[in-house]
Amino acid sequence: MSDFNTSELKRAFDFAEHTNRNIFLTGKAGTGKTTFLHHFKKASSKRMIVVAPTGVAAINAGGMTIHSFFQMPFGPHFPKEALLQRSSQTVKKMSRRKKEIMQKLDLLVIDEISMVRADLLDGIDEVLRKYKNHLLPFGGVQLLMIGDLQQLPPIVPNDEWELLKDYYDTLFFFGSRTLRQTGYISIELTHVFRQNDDAFIQLLNQIRDNTLDDETLEILNQKYQPDFCASENDGYIILTTHNKQAKSINTAKLDTITQEEYASEADVSGDFPQHAFPTDSNLILKKGAQVMFVKNDPSNDKLYYNGKIGKVVKITDKNIYVKCSEDLEDIEVKKQEWSNINYSIDPETGEIKETVNGTFTQYPLKLAWAITIHKSQGLTFEKAIIDASSAFAHGQVYVALSRCKSLDGIILISPISRKSIKHDPGVLYFMNQIESTAPDNRMLTTAKYAYQLSLVKQLFDFNPIRQNMNDLITRLKKHKKSVPQALTDLFVESNHLLRDEVIDVTQKFEKHIDFLTKENNNIEENIRLQERIKKGCQYFIEKLDIVIVSRLENLYLDIKNENVRKIITNDLLRLDRNISSKLRHLRACSNGFTVEGYLSA
Repeated sequence: MSDFNTSELKRAFDFAEHTNRNIFLTGKAGTGKTTFLHHFKKASSKRMIVVAPTGVAAINAGGMTIHSFFQMPFGPHFPKEALLQRSSQTVKKMSRRKKEIMQKLDLLVIDEISMVRADLLDGIDEVLRKYKNHLLPFGGVQLLMIGDLQQLPPIVPNDEWELLKDYYDTLFFFGSRTLRQTGYISIELTHVFRQNDDAFIQLLNQIRDNTLDDETLEILNQKYQPDFCASENDGYIILTTHNKQAKSINTAKLDTITQEEYASEADVSGDFPQHAFPTDSNLILKKGAQVMFVKNDPSNDKLYYNGKIGKVVKITDKNIYVKCSEDLEDIEVKKQEWSNINYSIDPETGEIKETVNGTFTQYPLKLAWAITIHKSQGLTFEKAIIDASSAFAHGQVYVALSRCKSLDGIILISPISRKSIKHDPGVLYFMNQIESTAPDNRMLTTAKYAYQLSLVKQLFDFNPIRQNMNDLITRLKKHKKSVPQALTDLFVESNHLLRDEVIDVTQKFEKHIDFLTKENNNIEENIRLQERIKKGCQYFIEKLDIVIVSRLENLYLDIKNENVRKIITNDLLRLDRNISSKLRHLRACSNGFTVEGYLSA
């Protein structure tokens, strides 16, 4: 737990790892939200996937986009009652691999949640209910939503809001109809790591919380220097509100350099969508060009970070050399690889594993005399020239200012007016509610014990296996002309035994669990219940062996139709995988139940 070195970070880890409560993890810019995510992925025992609303955010978080993973169409997602009046929504066919991942999913991490719309979150709920558990919000999957609502908001075109406003009060994620049913908790990180200047932190907080007073605004606008002209070696980056401005500045600056042009073509392999490219696929540079690193240095030297500014001082056939004002020596920059992550099921362990769907290899650099405020989210700068006069979105000014480590590093080429600092009243109200309802240790303890109980009930839930069996029997009967009757009879008999000797027994067993939990709801320390769990595990291990496992061993499929044999074989493999997974869990708990032991299995 050394990576979670504040009480807030540790509490966030404990709720995410040791409970099944949905969590909104927020915090001011620079409070370590992204760092927490990367550490949590390494430390957690849960089967998880990471998604984000945009391609670049997904690549940075080490995950996939929401639309890609959940196969959801772009545009508005309507509640079910709306579909009675409108044509049905187009949903792409889900692959078997993704269905299996969702069935095994413990935790869904959504990064940059401030940009996720409420209707999209409800769409995720519908998909997870369909493929995991239709009775529970989000199919029973825990959500860890990470982001800062005072930063960039979701994109909601006026025509789409006109269609959705009858069903939603707001399209910020907390307006999700499903999320409001779940009783999620919110944890706010308050320790700022990016800035050390208390006066600057106070200024940022006032802008973020819409409490900016005249005195502080005057201090900020003392940084207004309309005629400021940075020298080539100062390392300033210009933050603009629109793409067109940034591109125009970068092109004009590059054209003024008389040095020879150098072009580096990215190596793109597999599936790596163009909208997620972290830098230009055809990167045009010159000696003397101002550049920004777009990746953290993966080596132990940690010579650069995402957002560090420097100047190209040398270009060779293999490497580019960049000089940063704060460094004594040039940085030798080699090409780096980004991965487009996909998820799959490990056939041996049944675990959800990350697989690389495609790669993008390029120098981790981009021209950086100017970038948009939107693209600066998540970056850190030593020095920035900010033009926020055309700010059009909630949080834009706050994002621009909070990219910098100190007020000394900021130059304003247009004054900051109250009109340019935009806030959403619904967000301010929501954030005030968070501060007054922070979860305490008692809530954590209650949630831990509830999670233990849910895992024990999951341990003795054999309905997914029975569903596999029913699906197999349905398929056998459908292809009865190609399938020997004896094979169908074998599984029909197994299914009856599964019902009588396993499913019916678990219903009585669950009542006994509920009764003993009332004596002591800390299952890991409940001696009487632990004895029942041990005996239950032994009983069901033996029954599964008699009812199904022994019948699957050395089973010969006397099916001459190759197509049908392939279909039945896939059904049997799926049944075998689920039984193997169940047996692993039962064996892991046959000497007593612990959350760690269960999740490790």
